[in-house]
Amino acid sequence: MVTLRLILLTIGWLLILGAPVVGAVPGPGGIIVFGVGLALVLRNSRWARRRYVRLKQRWPKAGHLADRSLLRKRKRASGD
Repeated sequence: MVTLRLILLTIGWLLILGAPVVGAVPGPGGIIVFGVGLALVLRNSRWARRRYVRLKQRWPKAGHLADRSLLRKRKRASGD
């Protein structure tokens, strides 16, 4: 199971790093490749999830846009 997580994490990072190359081709391919890579990294790395949460707390608009691109729904607190 650990090996599968490591493989998926590596694929995620490779997709993130390859997104600018794919982005040079006309069309929205780079954004899609980056989103898939980010989803794989966030799903398989606790370190990346903690950094992502800090980013969302510091820049809520950027976090909201990232959540929308990842098709995630933020849980609202009961006071919102």
